[in-house]
Amino acid sequence: MKILHLGDLHLGKSVCDFNMIEDQKYMLEQVLHTAGEQKADAVLIAGDVYDKSVPSEEAVRLLDWFLRRLSETGMETFLISGNHDSEERLHFGSSLFETNRIHISAKYDGTIYRKECRDQFGIVNVYLLPFIRASQVRFFYPEESIASYEDAVRAALSHADIDPSQRNILVAHQFVAGRNEDPVLGGSEGASAVHVGAVEKIGCDCFDAFDYVALGHIHSPQRVGRDTVRYAGSLLKYSLSEAESVKSFPLVTLEAKGQVAVSLIRQRPLRDMRHLRGRMRQLLDPQNIISPDDYIYVTLTDEEPADNAMGIFRQYYKNTMKIVIDNAHTREADFPDPVNSTCEKSCTELISDFYRMMYGCEISEEELRMIEDVAREAGVSNETD
Repeated sequence: MKILHLGDLHLGKSVCDFNMIEDQKYMLEQVLHTAGEQKADAVLIAGDVYDKSVPSEEAVRLLDWFLRRLSETGMETFLISGNHDSEERLHFGSSLFETNRIHISAKYDGTIYRKECRDQFGIVNVYLLPFIRASQVRFFYPEESIASYEDAVRAALSHADIDPSQRNILVAHQFVAGRNEDPVLGGSEGASAVHVGAVEKIGCDCFDAFDYVALGHIHSPQRVGRDTVRYAGSLLKYSLSEAESVKSFPLVTLEAKGQVAVSLIRQRPLRDMRHLRGRMRQLLDPQNIISPDDYIYVTLTDEEPADNAMGIFRQYYKNTMKIVIDNAHTREADFPDPVNSTCEKSCTELISDFYRMMYGCEISEEELRMIEDVAREAGVSNETD
C-alpha cells in the first residue's frame, strides 16, 4: 500500500498581501501527478486545510477541485481538521463524500474514526484524530484523569480499540515531541504553535501502536522520535524564516507488519521564496538577476538607500514582498530583525510583542485568550485557538 502524506495546506493564505492561491493550486497539481506516477493508494491530509476558520470563496473552490480530482483517481482520501479550521465547515458534506472515498473527521465526538483498507498483505486500519483539546476529551470521558494534552490524546486513543498486531496508521494534528527534543518550527506556524509547544506537547510514545503517524501542525518537514512518526510540513514556504528550507512530502510504502518505508518527494513550487541581502547596485546587476518571478525578501545594506526602493526592485523582481534596511543607522536604532517583521506576524504574536514591550513580561494564557476573543468579535482577527 502506497500513501502520500500532506499537511498544513493553509488554502487561501496570503503572505505580505500576496495571494498564494495560484501557487497552492500548482502544488496540488504536483501532488496529483506524483500520486498517479507512484500509483498511490491513498492520500492523508493532516489538518490546517484552510488558513482561516472562515475560508475565502476561492479557497473553498480550490479544495472542492482537489477533492474531486482525488476522487476521480479512485484513491482513498483521509482528511482531518487542524487548529486553523472550522470543525463545522470542514465537516459539512462528509457523509456524502464518504461514498466517493473521501473520509473526513473534523470534529471529535468521543470516538476516533477508523477506516479499514486492504491490500495484498491484509488489513490496514486508518485512524483519524482531528485537532483536540483536553476539555473536549474530558467532556466525553469525565471519569478519566485528564490534566494535559498528552493525557487527552492517551485517553482518546485508549477508547479506540486499537489492535497493535495489525497494521495501523494515524492522522493527527498536534504538537508532538520526540523523547529528547522538540520539533523544529518552520517559522510560519504563528503564535499558537509556540504557545502549545511550550505547555501542551505530546510525547511521540503515545503512538507506539501505530506503524505510521501522519502529523500536521509544524511547517518544517521532519521525523519525530522515529522515522515513521513524521510531520509532512506546509505545502509552501509561508515566511522568510523558511526561505532556505526544502519542502517535501512523504511517500509511505506499507508491506507486511513492521515493514514501512518512507521516501521524501521534493516539492518544486511555481515561485520559490528567497532572501536577498546586499547593496542595491549589486543585487540588481543584470548578471545577478535569477528567477525574477520568485517571491523576494530584501535586506539592503546600503548606508544611503535609494528612495522608492520597493518600486525599483519590483521593476526587476515583480513579486518583491518586503524590503528592510540593515546598516549602521538601523542597527543603532535597534530596528527589528527582518525575520520577525510584522508583515509575517499573526494577531496573537503582535499582541504578545506589545504586551512584552509595555510590561516587560510575557502575557498570560488567560489574558491572551481574552484579547483573542475580543479581536475575533471585532473582526480584527480570524485566527482560531
